Amino acid sequence: MGKVYLVGAGPGHTDYLTLKAQRLLSQAEVLIYDALVDAQLLELVPPDCLKLDVGKRGGQPSTLQAEINQLLVEHCRLGKQVVRLKSGDPFIFGRSSSEIQALIKAGCPFEVVPGVSSALAAPLFAGIPLTDSVLSRCFAVVSAHEPGELDWEALARLDTLAILMGGRYLDEIVQQLQRHGRSHSSPIAIIRWAGCPQQQIWTGTLANIVKQTAGISLSPVVIVVGEVVGLRDYLQSPTDDAETLQDMAPLDGKTILVTRAAGQSSEFSELLKQQGAQVVEMPTLVITPPSSWDALDNAIAHLSEFDWLILTSGNGVDYFFERLLTQDKDARALSGVKIAVVGKKTAASLKQRALHPDLIPPDFVADSLVEHFPEPLEGKKILFPRVESGGREVLVKEFTAKGAVVTEVATYQSGCPAQIAPAALDALQKQAVDVITFASSKTVKHFCQLLDASLAKNSGQALTSKEGKPKSDYCYPQLQNVCIASIGPQTSATCYQLLGRVDVEAKEYTLEGLTQAIVQWATDKSCAI
Repeated sequence: MGKVYLVGAGPGHTDYLTLKAQRLLSQAEVLIYDALVDAQLLELVPPDCLKLDVGKRGGQPSTLQAEINQLLVEHCRLGKQVVRLKSGDPFIFGRSSSEIQALIKAGCPFEVVPGVSSALAAPLFAGIPLTDSVLSRCFAVVSAHEPGELDWEALARLDTLAILMGGRYLDEIVQQLQRHGRSHSSPIAIIRWAGCPQQQIWTGTLANIVKQTAGISLSPVVIVVGEVVGLRDYLQSPTDDAETLQDMAPLDGKTILVTRAAGQSSEFSELLKQQGAQVVEMPTLVITPPSSWDALDNAIAHLSEFDWLILTSGNGVDYFFERLLTQDKDARALSGVKIAVVGKKTAASLKQRALHPDLIPPDFVADSLVEHFPEPLEGKKILFPRVESGGREVLVKEFTAKGAVVTEVATYQSGCPAQIAPAALDALQKQAVDVITFASSKTVKHFCQLLDASLAKNSGQALTSKEGKPKSDYCYPQLQNVCIASIGPQTSATCYQLLGRVDVEAKEYTLEGLTQAIVQWATDKSCAI
Protein backbone atom coordinates (compact mmCIF):
# COMPACT_ATOMS: atom_id res chain seq x y z
CA MET A 1 0.00 0.00 0.00
CA GLY A 2 1.25 3.46 -0.92
CA LYS A 3 0.09 6.78 0.50
CA VAL A 4 -1.94 9.71 -0.80
CA TYR A 5 -1.07 13.32 0.07
CA LEU A 6 -3.77 15.94 -0.50
CA VAL A 7 -1.56 18.98 -0.98
CA GLY A 8 -2.46 22.66 -1.19
CA ALA A 9 -0.63 24.34 -4.07
CA GLY A 10 -1.30 27.87 -2.81
CA PRO A 11 -2.48 30.75 -4.99
CA GLY A 12 -0.31 29.96 -8.01
CA HIS A 13 3.35 30.87 -8.16
CA THR A 14 5.95 28.43 -6.81
CA ASP A 15 7.13 31.12 -4.36
CA TYR A 16 4.00 30.54 -2.26
CA LEU A 17 4.30 26.75 -2.01
CA THR A 18 5.01 25.34 1.47
CA LEU A 19 8.32 23.59 2.08
CA LYS A 20 6.55 20.31 2.86
CA ALA A 21 4.54 20.51 -0.36
CA GLN A 22 7.75 21.13 -2.32
CA ARG A 23 9.40 18.09 -0.71
CA LEU A 24 6.43 15.84 -1.45
CA LEU A 25 6.35 16.96 -5.10
CA SER A 26 10.04 16.12 -5.47
CA GLN A 27 9.30 12.55 -4.28
CA ALA A 28 5.98 11.98 -6.06
CA GLU A 29 5.47 8.87 -8.17
CA VAL A 30 1.99 9.91 -9.31
CA LEU A 31 0.75 13.52 -9.55
CA ILE A 32 -3.01 14.12 -9.88
CA TYR A 33 -3.55 17.85 -10.26
CA ASP A 34 -6.22 20.50 -10.71
CA ALA A 35 -6.72 22.96 -13.59
CA LEU A 36 -5.66 26.06 -11.65
CA VAL A 37 -2.34 24.62 -10.49
CA ASP A 38 0.59 26.70 -11.78
CA ALA A 39 2.45 25.06 -14.68
CA GLN A 40 5.80 25.60 -12.94
CA LEU A 41 4.77 23.25 -10.12
CA LEU A 42 4.59 20.38 -12.61
CA GLU A 43 8.33 20.78 -13.21
CA LEU A 44 9.10 19.99 -9.54
CA VAL A 45 8.18 16.30 -9.80
CA PRO A 46 10.69 13.60 -10.92
CA PRO A 47 10.93 13.03 -14.71
CA ASP A 48 9.36 9.56 -14.44
CA CYS A 49 6.41 10.73 -12.33
CA LEU A 50 3.01 9.91 -13.87
CA LYS A 51 1.13 13.24 -14.27
CA LEU A 52 -2.67 13.17 -14.56
CA ASP A 53 -4.67 16.35 -15.24
CA VAL A 54 -8.13 16.07 -13.65
CA GLY A 55 -8.91 19.79 -13.59
CA LYS A 56 -12.45 21.10 -13.36
CA ARG A 57 -13.24 24.39 -15.12
CA GLY A 58 -16.72 25.78 -15.62
CA GLY A 59 -18.14 25.19 -19.09
CA GLN A 60 -15.31 22.84 -20.12
CA PRO A 61 -15.01 19.02 -20.20
CA SER A 62 -13.79 17.77 -16.83
CA THR A 63 -13.06 14.56 -14.98
CA LEU A 64 -15.91 13.24 -12.85
CA GLN A 65 -15.25 13.33 -9.10
CA ALA A 66 -15.94 9.58 -8.86
CA GLU A 67 -13.18 8.94 -11.42
CA ILE A 68 -10.73 11.10 -9.44
CA ASN A 69 -11.56 9.16 -6.28
CA GLN A 70 -10.95 5.89 -8.11
CA LEU A 71 -7.59 7.08 -9.49
CA LEU A 72 -6.39 7.93 -5.99
CA VAL A 73 -7.39 4.53 -4.65
CA GLU A 74 -5.96 2.55 -7.59
CA HIS A 75 -2.52 4.18 -7.53
CA CYS A 76 -2.31 4.00 -3.75
CA ARG A 77 -3.06 0.25 -3.89
CA LEU A 78 -0.22 -0.10 -6.42
CA GLY A 79 2.14 1.09 -3.69
CA LYS A 80 2.74 4.54 -5.16
CA GLN A 81 3.36 7.83 -3.41
CA VAL A 82 0.49 9.90 -4.78
CA VAL A 83 0.28 13.69 -4.59
CA ARG A 84 -3.22 15.08 -5.12
CA LEU A 85 -2.34 18.71 -5.87
CA LYS A 86 -5.12 21.23 -5.32
CA SER A 87 -5.17 24.95 -5.95
CA GLY A 88 -5.14 27.03 -2.76
CA ASP A 89 -5.93 25.00 0.35
CA PRO A 90 -7.41 21.48 0.15
CA PHE A 91 -10.12 22.27 2.70
CA ILE A 92 -11.28 25.60 1.20
CA PHE A 93 -13.79 24.60 -1.51
CA GLY A 94 -11.35 21.86 -2.57
CA ARG A 95 -13.77 18.90 -2.80
CA SER A 96 -11.46 16.99 -0.47
CA SER A 97 -14.19 15.36 1.63
CA SER A 98 -15.33 13.05 -1.17
CA GLU A 99 -11.77 11.96 -1.90
CA ILE A 100 -10.94 11.34 1.76
CA GLN A 101 -14.09 9.27 2.23
CA ALA A 102 -13.14 7.13 -0.76
CA LEU A 103 -9.63 6.63 0.66
CA ILE A 104 -10.95 5.69 4.09
CA LYS A 105 -13.42 3.22 2.59
CA ALA A 106 -10.57 1.60 0.61
CA GLY A 107 -8.25 1.52 3.63
CA CYS A 108 -5.71 3.83 1.94
CA PRO A 109 -3.34 5.91 4.12
CA PHE A 110 -3.53 9.65 3.46
CA GLU A 111 -2.36 13.01 4.78
CA VAL A 112 -3.64 16.54 4.16
CA VAL A 113 -1.04 19.27 3.66
CA PRO A 114 -2.31 22.86 3.96
CA GLY A 115 -1.81 25.57 1.36
CA VAL A 116 -2.39 29.32 1.20
CA SER A 117 -5.98 29.90 0.05
CA SER A 118 -6.57 32.42 -2.73
CA ALA A 119 -9.36 33.81 -0.54
CA LEU A 120 -6.66 35.14 1.78
CA ALA A 121 -3.82 35.67 -0.68
CA ALA A 122 -5.62 37.51 -3.50
CA PRO A 123 -6.73 40.50 -1.39
CA LEU A 124 -3.20 40.68 0.03
CA PHE A 125 -1.65 40.74 -3.46
CA ALA A 126 -4.03 43.58 -4.32
CA GLY A 127 -3.11 45.54 -1.18
CA ILE A 128 -6.51 44.99 0.44
CA PRO A 129 -6.69 43.89 4.11
CA LEU A 130 -9.64 41.63 4.92
CA THR A 131 -9.78 42.99 8.46
CA ASP A 132 -9.38 46.46 9.91
CA SER A 133 -9.94 47.74 13.44
CA VAL A 134 -12.44 50.29 12.14
CA LEU A 135 -13.66 49.23 8.68
CA SER A 136 -13.81 45.43 8.93
CA ARG A 137 -14.22 43.56 12.21
CA CYS A 138 -15.25 40.38 10.38
CA PHE A 139 -15.19 38.81 6.92
CA ALA A 140 -16.76 35.82 5.18
CA VAL A 141 -15.35 33.54 2.49
CA VAL A 142 -18.09 32.57 0.03
CA SER A 143 -18.35 30.26 -2.99
CA ALA A 144 -20.57 31.77 -5.68
CA HIS A 145 -20.63 28.55 -7.70
CA GLU A 146 -24.38 28.37 -6.96
CA PRO A 147 -25.33 31.97 -6.08
CA GLY A 148 -29.03 31.16 -5.79
CA GLU A 149 -28.36 28.97 -2.74
CA LEU A 150 -26.68 31.71 -0.65
CA ASP A 151 -28.25 33.74 2.16
CA TRP A 152 -27.69 37.16 0.57
CA GLU A 153 -29.64 38.96 3.30
CA ALA A 154 -27.10 37.81 5.90
CA LEU A 155 -24.10 38.30 3.63
CA ALA A 156 -25.07 41.86 2.72
CA ARG A 157 -24.80 42.85 6.42
CA LEU A 158 -21.20 41.65 6.86
CA ASP A 159 -18.31 44.13 6.76
CA THR A 160 -16.25 42.31 4.12
CA LEU A 161 -16.87 39.48 1.65
CA ALA A 162 -14.24 37.41 -0.19
CA ILE A 163 -16.12 35.65 -2.98
CA LEU A 164 -14.59 32.75 -4.92
CA MET A 165 -15.82 31.23 -8.21
CA GLY A 166 -17.94 34.28 -8.96
CA GLY A 167 -16.55 35.49 -12.29
CA ARG A 168 -19.50 34.24 -14.35
CA TYR A 169 -22.03 35.50 -11.80
CA LEU A 170 -20.73 39.03 -11.12
CA ASP A 171 -23.92 40.68 -12.35
CA GLU A 172 -26.10 38.48 -10.12
CA ILE A 173 -23.79 39.02 -7.11
CA VAL A 174 -24.02 42.79 -7.50
CA GLN A 175 -27.80 42.70 -7.90
CA GLN A 176 -28.31 40.44 -4.86
CA LEU A 177 -26.14 42.62 -2.61
CA GLN A 178 -27.97 45.81 -3.66
CA ARG A 179 -31.36 44.13 -3.38
CA HIS A 180 -30.59 43.19 0.22
CA GLY A 181 -29.47 46.61 1.40
CA ARG A 182 -25.86 47.06 0.30
CA SER A 183 -25.24 50.59 -1.00
CA HIS A 184 -24.61 51.01 -4.73
CA SER A 185 -21.49 53.01 -3.72
CA SER A 186 -19.96 50.05 -1.80
CA PRO A 187 -16.35 49.49 -2.97
CA ILE A 188 -15.57 46.27 -4.82
CA ALA A 189 -12.38 44.76 -6.24
CA ILE A 190 -11.93 42.01 -8.82
CA ILE A 191 -8.59 40.15 -8.63
CA ARG A 192 -7.91 37.82 -11.59
CA TRP A 193 -5.05 35.25 -11.61
CA ALA A 194 -3.91 36.41 -8.17
CA GLY A 195 -0.21 35.94 -7.49
CA CYS A 196 0.61 35.03 -11.10
CA PRO A 197 2.54 37.11 -13.64
CA GLN A 198 -0.72 37.79 -15.54
CA GLN A 199 -2.51 39.13 -12.43
CA GLN A 200 -5.12 41.84 -13.17
CA ILE A 201 -7.08 44.02 -10.74
CA TRP A 202 -10.23 46.09 -11.28
CA THR A 203 -11.66 48.34 -8.56
CA GLY A 204 -14.91 50.26 -8.51
CA THR A 205 -18.31 50.23 -6.85
CA LEU A 206 -21.34 47.98 -7.05
CA ALA A 207 -22.80 50.60 -9.39
CA ASN A 208 -20.05 50.46 -12.06
CA ILE A 209 -17.98 47.28 -11.73
CA VAL A 210 -20.13 45.21 -14.13
CA LYS A 211 -19.75 47.82 -16.86
CA GLN A 212 -15.98 48.04 -16.19
CA THR A 213 -15.48 44.34 -16.77
CA ALA A 214 -18.01 43.78 -19.54
CA GLY A 215 -16.78 41.35 -22.21
CA ILE A 216 -13.81 40.17 -20.11
CA SER A 217 -13.40 36.53 -19.05
CA LEU A 218 -12.99 36.89 -15.28
CA SER A 219 -12.15 33.31 -14.36
CA PRO A 220 -10.35 32.65 -12.08
CA VAL A 221 -11.10 35.57 -9.79
CA VAL A 222 -11.51 36.54 -6.16
CA ILE A 223 -14.10 39.27 -5.58
CA VAL A 224 -13.73 41.49 -2.51
CA VAL A 225 -16.64 43.64 -1.34
CA GLY A 226 -16.28 46.12 1.52
CA GLU A 227 -14.94 49.47 2.66
CA VAL A 228 -11.45 47.92 3.05
CA VAL A 229 -11.09 48.02 -0.74
CA GLY A 230 -10.57 51.76 -0.35
CA LEU A 231 -7.46 51.14 1.79
CA ARG A 232 -5.68 49.80 -1.30
CA ASP A 233 -4.60 53.31 -2.29
CA TYR A 234 -2.75 53.70 1.03
CA LEU A 235 -1.29 50.21 1.49
CA GLN A 236 0.21 49.42 -1.91
CA SER A 237 3.96 49.10 -2.34
CA PRO A 238 5.30 52.06 -4.38
CA THR A 239 5.87 49.96 -7.52
CA ASP A 240 5.72 53.01 -9.72
CA ASP A 241 8.70 54.55 -7.91
CA ALA A 242 11.48 55.31 -10.40
CA GLU A 243 14.10 53.50 -8.35
CA THR A 244 11.96 50.33 -8.17
CA LEU A 245 11.31 50.38 -11.91
CA GLN A 246 15.02 50.78 -12.56
CA ASP A 247 15.72 47.58 -10.58
CA MET A 248 13.21 45.49 -12.57
CA ALA A 249 14.55 43.01 -15.09
CA PRO A 250 13.24 43.63 -18.64
CA LEU A 251 11.31 40.34 -18.77
CA ASP A 252 9.75 40.55 -15.30
CA GLY A 253 6.14 39.38 -15.43
CA LYS A 254 6.61 37.60 -18.79
CA THR A 255 6.02 33.86 -19.17
CA ILE A 256 8.00 32.37 -22.05
CA LEU A 257 7.39 28.92 -23.54
CA VAL A 258 10.70 27.48 -24.77
CA THR A 259 10.53 24.67 -27.34
CA ARG A 260 13.60 22.44 -27.13
CA ALA A 261 14.99 18.92 -27.42
CA ALA A 262 13.82 16.46 -24.75
CA GLY A 263 16.39 15.54 -22.14
CA GLN A 264 18.77 18.36 -23.01
CA SER A 265 19.58 21.12 -20.55
CA SER A 266 18.42 24.49 -21.75
CA GLU A 267 20.99 27.25 -21.50
CA PHE A 268 18.45 29.37 -23.34
CA SER A 269 16.02 29.06 -20.42
CA GLU A 270 18.75 30.29 -18.08
CA LEU A 271 19.43 33.29 -20.32
CA LEU A 272 15.74 34.22 -20.21
CA LYS A 273 15.50 33.70 -16.44
CA GLN A 274 18.46 36.04 -15.96
CA GLN A 275 16.32 38.70 -17.66
CA GLY A 276 13.46 38.08 -15.21
CA ALA A 277 11.26 35.75 -17.29
CA GLN A 278 9.27 32.83 -15.97
CA VAL A 279 10.12 29.91 -18.27
CA VAL A 280 8.02 26.89 -19.20
CA GLU A 281 9.91 24.29 -21.24
CA MET A 282 8.20 22.23 -23.92
CA PRO A 283 10.21 19.35 -25.43
CA THR A 284 9.48 19.24 -29.17
CA LEU A 285 12.39 17.08 -30.32
CA VAL A 286 13.42 13.59 -29.26
CA ILE A 287 17.05 12.94 -30.25
CA THR A 288 17.96 9.28 -30.84
CA PRO A 289 20.62 7.29 -32.76
CA PRO A 290 20.08 6.71 -36.49
CA SER A 291 18.26 3.60 -37.69
CA SER A 292 21.63 2.27 -38.93
CA TRP A 293 25.25 3.18 -38.13
CA ASP A 294 26.57 1.63 -41.37
CA ALA A 295 26.99 4.83 -43.40
CA LEU A 296 28.67 6.72 -40.55
CA ASP A 297 30.93 3.79 -39.64
CA ASN A 298 32.03 3.49 -43.26
CA ALA A 299 32.80 7.24 -43.41
CA ILE A 300 34.79 7.04 -40.16
CA ALA A 301 36.80 4.13 -41.57
CA HIS A 302 37.82 6.38 -44.51
CA LEU A 303 38.20 9.71 -42.67
CA SER A 304 41.64 10.31 -44.14
CA GLU A 305 40.08 10.55 -47.62
CA PHE A 306 38.04 13.66 -46.73
CA ASP A 307 39.21 17.27 -46.93
CA TRP A 308 36.49 18.83 -44.76
CA LEU A 309 34.08 17.79 -42.01
CA ILE A 310 30.94 19.96 -41.73
CA LEU A 311 28.96 20.03 -38.46
CA THR A 312 25.77 22.06 -38.21
CA SER A 313 24.46 21.19 -34.73
CA GLY A 314 25.54 20.22 -31.25
CA ASN A 315 23.71 16.89 -31.70
CA GLY A 316 25.77 16.19 -34.81
CA VAL A 317 28.98 16.87 -32.88
CA ASP A 318 27.97 14.65 -29.96
CA TYR A 319 26.84 11.65 -32.00
CA PHE A 320 29.76 11.85 -34.47
CA PHE A 321 32.45 11.85 -31.77
CA GLU A 322 30.69 9.25 -29.63
CA ARG A 323 30.65 6.94 -32.66
CA LEU A 324 34.27 7.77 -33.36
CA LEU A 325 35.16 6.41 -29.91
CA THR A 326 33.20 3.19 -30.48
CA GLN A 327 35.43 2.61 -33.53
CA ASP A 328 38.53 2.85 -31.30
CA LYS A 329 39.41 6.25 -32.74
CA ASP A 330 39.68 9.74 -31.29
CA ALA A 331 40.22 13.31 -32.50
CA ARG A 332 43.64 12.34 -33.91
CA ALA A 333 41.80 10.56 -36.73
CA LEU A 334 40.89 14.06 -37.99
CA SER A 335 44.50 15.28 -38.19
CA GLY A 336 44.30 15.86 -41.94
CA VAL A 337 40.70 17.01 -42.05
CA LYS A 338 39.54 20.61 -41.65
CA ILE A 339 36.35 21.32 -39.71
CA ALA A 340 33.61 23.82 -40.51
CA VAL A 341 30.77 24.45 -38.02
CA VAL A 342 27.59 26.50 -38.05
CA GLY A 343 26.76 28.52 -34.93
CA LYS A 344 28.37 29.30 -31.58
CA LYS A 345 26.64 26.39 -29.86
CA THR A 346 28.07 23.89 -32.33
CA ALA A 347 31.51 25.47 -31.92
CA ALA A 348 31.15 25.22 -28.13
CA SER A 349 30.33 21.50 -28.41
CA LEU A 350 33.47 21.05 -30.50
CA LYS A 351 35.56 23.02 -28.02
CA GLN A 352 34.54 20.61 -25.24
CA ARG A 353 36.58 18.04 -27.19
CA ALA A 354 39.58 20.38 -27.33
CA LEU A 355 39.03 21.09 -31.03
CA HIS A 356 38.75 24.45 -32.78
CA PRO A 357 36.89 24.83 -36.09
CA ASP A 358 38.72 26.08 -39.18
CA LEU A 359 35.60 27.93 -40.34
CA ILE A 360 32.53 29.50 -38.69
CA PRO A 361 30.42 31.59 -41.10
CA PRO A 362 29.67 35.03 -39.62
CA ASP A 363 25.90 34.77 -40.17
CA PHE A 364 25.63 31.55 -38.13
CA VAL A 365 23.51 29.90 -40.84
CA ALA A 366 24.53 26.86 -42.88
CA ASP A 367 23.63 28.46 -46.19
CA SER A 368 26.40 31.06 -45.78
CA LEU A 369 29.12 28.38 -45.58
CA VAL A 370 29.68 28.37 -49.36
CA GLU A 371 29.87 32.17 -49.53
CA HIS A 372 32.60 32.32 -46.88
CA PHE A 373 34.46 29.12 -47.72
CA PRO A 374 38.21 29.87 -47.48
CA GLU A 375 39.38 27.82 -50.49
CA PRO A 376 38.14 26.64 -53.93
CA LEU A 377 35.62 23.82 -53.63
CA GLU A 378 36.41 22.13 -56.95
CA GLY A 379 37.29 18.48 -56.23
CA LYS A 380 37.06 18.83 -52.42
CA LYS A 381 35.69 15.82 -50.58
CA ILE A 382 33.31 16.86 -47.80
CA LEU A 383 31.82 14.70 -45.04
CA PHE A 384 28.47 15.98 -43.79
CA PRO A 385 27.07 14.12 -40.73
CA ARG A 386 23.45 15.18 -40.37
CA VAL A 387 20.04 14.26 -39.01
CA GLU A 388 18.62 11.13 -40.68
CA SER A 389 15.52 12.88 -41.97
CA GLY A 390 17.67 15.10 -44.16
CA GLY A 391 17.69 18.86 -44.41
CA ARG A 392 20.15 21.53 -45.51
CA GLU A 393 19.35 20.69 -49.14
CA VAL A 394 20.43 24.17 -50.25
CA LEU A 395 23.80 23.69 -48.56
CA VAL A 396 24.48 20.37 -50.30
CA LYS A 397 23.22 21.71 -53.64
CA GLU A 398 25.49 24.76 -53.52
CA PHE A 399 28.57 22.75 -52.50
CA THR A 400 27.92 20.30 -55.33
CA ALA A 401 27.41 23.13 -57.83
CA LYS A 402 30.86 24.45 -56.91
CA GLY A 403 32.44 21.09 -57.73
CA ALA A 404 32.67 19.57 -54.26
CA VAL A 405 31.84 15.92 -53.58
CA VAL A 406 29.54 15.80 -50.54
CA THR A 407 29.00 12.58 -48.59
CA GLU A 408 25.91 12.82 -46.39
CA VAL A 409 25.68 10.31 -43.53
CA ALA A 410 22.86 9.87 -41.02
CA THR A 411 24.28 10.54 -37.54
CA TYR A 412 21.15 10.93 -35.40
CA GLN A 413 17.38 11.12 -35.63
CA SER A 414 15.10 13.88 -34.37
CA GLY A 415 11.51 12.82 -33.83
CA CYS A 416 8.43 14.30 -32.24
CA PRO A 417 7.60 13.43 -28.58
CA ALA A 418 4.59 11.18 -28.02
CA GLN A 419 2.58 13.93 -26.31
CA ILE A 420 2.75 17.55 -25.27
CA ALA A 421 4.37 18.28 -21.90
CA PRO A 422 1.64 18.76 -19.26
CA ALA A 423 3.19 21.99 -17.95
CA ALA A 424 3.29 23.48 -21.44
CA LEU A 425 -0.28 22.42 -22.26
CA ASP A 426 -1.47 23.79 -18.94
CA ALA A 427 0.16 27.18 -19.57
CA LEU A 428 -1.27 27.38 -23.10
CA GLN A 429 -4.78 26.42 -22.03
CA LYS A 430 -4.73 29.06 -19.31
CA GLN A 431 -3.49 31.61 -21.86
CA ALA A 432 -0.67 32.32 -19.43
CA VAL A 433 2.05 32.45 -22.12
CA ASP A 434 3.43 35.77 -23.40
CA VAL A 435 6.11 34.47 -25.80
CA ILE A 436 6.81 31.17 -27.61
CA THR A 437 10.35 30.65 -28.90
CA PHE A 438 11.48 28.50 -31.81
CA ALA A 439 15.14 27.72 -32.54
CA SER A 440 14.62 25.50 -35.60
CA SER A 441 12.02 24.66 -38.23
CA LYS A 442 11.48 21.24 -36.68
CA THR A 443 10.54 22.74 -33.33
CA VAL A 444 7.81 24.72 -35.12
CA LYS A 445 6.53 21.65 -36.99
CA HIS A 446 6.52 19.44 -33.92
CA PHE A 447 4.94 22.16 -31.77
CA CYS A 448 2.01 22.32 -34.22
CA GLN A 449 1.85 18.52 -34.40
CA LEU A 450 1.67 18.18 -30.61
CA LEU A 451 -0.87 20.98 -30.24
CA ASP A 452 -2.98 19.55 -33.07
CA ALA A 453 -3.02 16.15 -31.37
CA SER A 454 -4.03 17.68 -28.03
CA LEU A 455 -6.81 19.79 -29.57
CA ALA A 456 -8.11 16.85 -31.60
CA LYS A 457 -8.13 14.67 -28.49
CA ASN A 458 -10.14 17.24 -26.53
CA SER A 459 -12.60 17.96 -29.34
CA GLY A 460 -12.87 14.37 -30.52
CA GLN A 461 -12.28 15.27 -34.17
CA ALA A 462 -9.36 15.99 -36.47
CA LEU A 463 -8.49 19.58 -37.36
CA THR A 464 -9.28 20.75 -40.88
CA SER A 465 -7.72 23.61 -42.81
CA LYS A 466 -9.64 26.69 -43.93
CA GLU A 467 -8.73 28.21 -47.25
CA GLY A 468 -7.15 31.64 -47.14
CA LYS A 469 -6.65 31.74 -43.36
CA PRO A 470 -3.48 31.13 -41.31
CA LYS A 471 -3.89 28.06 -39.16
CA SER A 472 -3.27 30.09 -36.00
CA ASP A 473 -6.45 32.12 -36.60
CA TYR A 474 -8.89 29.21 -36.38
CA CYS A 475 -7.03 26.28 -34.77
CA TYR A 476 -4.88 27.94 -32.12
CA PRO A 477 -6.93 30.49 -30.15
CA GLN A 478 -4.36 30.01 -27.36
CA LEU A 479 -1.82 31.90 -29.51
CA GLN A 480 -3.89 34.96 -30.42
CA ASN A 481 -2.09 37.32 -28.04
CA VAL A 482 1.19 35.42 -27.87
CA CYS A 483 4.45 36.72 -29.36
CA ILE A 484 6.03 34.25 -31.81
CA ALA A 485 9.84 34.53 -31.57
CA SER A 486 12.17 32.93 -34.13
CA ILE A 487 15.95 32.45 -34.12
CA GLY A 488 16.44 33.12 -37.84
CA PRO A 489 15.08 33.30 -41.41
CA GLN A 490 14.63 29.56 -42.04
CA THR A 491 12.74 29.08 -38.77
CA SER A 492 10.70 32.22 -39.50
CA ALA A 493 9.69 30.83 -42.90
CA THR A 494 8.25 27.75 -41.18
CA CYS A 495 6.47 29.94 -38.63
CA TYR A 496 4.82 31.90 -41.43
CA GLN A 497 3.85 28.65 -43.16
CA LEU A 498 2.31 26.95 -40.10
CA LEU A 499 1.44 29.77 -37.69
CA GLY A 500 0.80 32.62 -40.10
CA ARG A 501 3.16 35.13 -38.51
CA VAL A 502 6.43 35.95 -36.76
CA ASP A 503 6.57 38.80 -34.23
CA VAL A 504 10.25 38.69 -33.27
CA GLU A 505 13.29 37.47 -35.23
CA ALA A 506 16.82 37.47 -33.85
CA LYS A 507 19.27 39.77 -35.65
CA GLU A 508 22.12 37.46 -34.64
CA TYR A 509 21.01 33.87 -35.21
CA THR A 510 22.04 32.57 -31.79
CA LEU A 511 20.30 31.93 -28.47
CA GLU A 512 21.90 35.08 -27.12
CA GLY A 513 20.62 36.97 -30.16
CA LEU A 514 17.11 35.61 -29.66
CA THR A 515 17.21 36.62 -25.99
CA GLN A 516 18.22 40.16 -26.95
CA ALA A 517 15.43 40.34 -29.54
CA ILE A 518 12.80 39.27 -26.96
CA VAL A 519 14.15 41.80 -24.43
CA GLN A 520 13.89 44.52 -27.10
CA TRP A 521 10.31 43.46 -27.91
CA ALA A 522 9.34 43.60 -24.22
CA THR A 523 11.02 46.99 -23.78
CA ASP A 524 9.29 48.46 -26.84
CA LYS A 525 5.94 47.10 -25.66
CA SER A 526 6.39 48.63 -22.20
CA CYS A 527 7.28 51.99 -23.74
CA ALA A 528 4.19 51.84 -25.96
CA ILE A 529 1.97 51.21 -22.95
